[in-house]
Amino acid sequence: SNSSTESLDRLYPAVGSSKPPRKRTTSQCKSEPPLLRTSKRTIYTAGRPPWYNEHGTQSKEAFVIGLGGGSASGKTTVATMIIEALDVPWVVLLSMDSFYKVLTKQQQEQAASNDFNFDHPDAFDFDLIIATLKKLKQGKSVKIPIYDFTTHSRKKEWKTLYGANVIIFEGIMAFADKELLKLLDLKIFVDTDSDIRLVRRLRRDISERGRDIEGVIKQYNKFVKPAFDQYIQPTMRLADIVVPRGSGNTVAIDLIVQHVHSQLEERELSVRAALASAHQCHPLPQTLSVLKSTPQVRGMHTIIRNKETSRDEFIFYSKRLMRLLIEHALSFLPFQSCTVQTPQGQDYEGRTYSGKQITGVSILRAGETMEPALRAVCKDVRIGTILIQTNCNTGEPELHYLRLPKDISEDHVILMDCTVSTGAAAMMADHDVPEDKIFLLSLLMAEMGVHSVAYAFPRVKIITTAVDKKVNDLFRIIPGIGNFGDRYFGTDAPPDWSDDEDALST
Repeated sequence: SNSSTESLDRLYPAVGSSKPPRKRTTSQCKSEPPLLRTSKRTIYTAGRPPWYNEHGTQSKEAFVIGLGGGSASGKTTVATMIIEALDVPWVVLLSMDSFYKVLTKQQQEQAASNDFNFDHPDAFDFDLIIATLKKLKQGKSVKIPIYDFTTHSRKKEWKTLYGANVIIFEGIMAFADKELLKLLDLKIFVDTDSDIRLVRRLRRDISERGRDIEGVIKQYNKFVKPAFDQYIQPTMRLADIVVPRGSGNTVAIDLIVQHVHSQLEERELSVRAALASAHQCHPLPQTLSVLKSTPQVRGMHTIIRNKETSRDEFIFYSKRLMRLLIEHALSFLPFQSCTVQTPQGQDYEGRTYSGKQITGVSILRAGETMEPALRAVCKDVRIGTILIQTNCNTGEPELHYLRLPKDISEDHVILMDCTVSTGAAAMMADHDVPEDKIFLLSLLMAEMGVHSVAYAFPRVKIITTAVDKKVNDLFRIIPGIGNFGDRYFGTDAPPDWSDDEDALST
């Protein structure tokens, strides 16, 4: 190593080891899909979890698993097996491979000829890793660099991650830094035979990264094997659990899952209960805009709130309110001055929309009833959908389906749901769109929901036709409107389900 003693001082354990050789891992660094579908359930791996207090911070700290081991030892496979077995809805998998340092021109030339040591601690940006993991553990959003192993460089785009129930951090040097170790609640070392790892590395680098066999073997002998002996294998003694044979050791993985379950149970916190007790007694936020309560608006609310109102009348007057709500919301979009010429040949100083595009996103089921009103006033509007259901056993919101248009982050997004009580579903619907470009529209909101959304997303514009003060023990808005989806579609809700925006049926 050409690194200075000072740069290695932070490493743990000390340099030097007499243990037998292994290798380095570089898992694929593609942008993860927002959902991980297993044979039994869907696990949410992107977006903002709903457990935020009135200050917009996480109500409970995430459990962080560190996953270390040699190159191609199967760490990513083990991580996926743990995620599938954990049975928790929110998980983030963070790869150390995303944090390779930006190379200089000279280093780029060395990398092209397989003469740059990517298996040395100095190749990683530990300061960025530690800062990122700290923020994730606190539930804050982070920007993750995307590394291109073909060109040995970071891509221009970054991906956004949020905290979760469980964060799995995997990498060859996951245990090599003293400060990083402090952030890990459980340390797992995946120990796989060196011959198996070499075969995996050859197959991966040749088929996925366009390398030739001579270059792979040269890099292995010159950098990978010595680095494993000096920096990686010595960290095995720091692990709480060593998993021999990697993903083939199902007994070890079962033990890991049991331990993590016991830790999560100690931290258990109901999302809705936390939201319900979080704010109160605070003034309504300035980001809230309530449609003026004219006699007409008040009259329509009287009709749709009345339990004796027929379904036909409920639908008719709900649609009228939706149209007024959306027209009101459009007035908050950015406009710029524009001069046009009238048929009389005269100039008219007007206004025109200055954004790129408008996209509507409906939270199914009730939110989709607002789509026709949006289409009626916004030409060529794009529509996305999100399905968030309440788990009958836990009472917590869970995301089941997500379909959003491409490049939605550049649009002004109108997020539609007919009722918002706790705000949990609305907070789960955040997907890489800048807050100041999101407009949350709802026919009726509870004060609790307004506060929860506003504190978690202080720049989101909240627009509604009415705000009710109370939510009962079942998280139903009081006096409320009932279960909007059931009244609109003529279906019957289970008696113990909430009329919240998340209480959806399929």
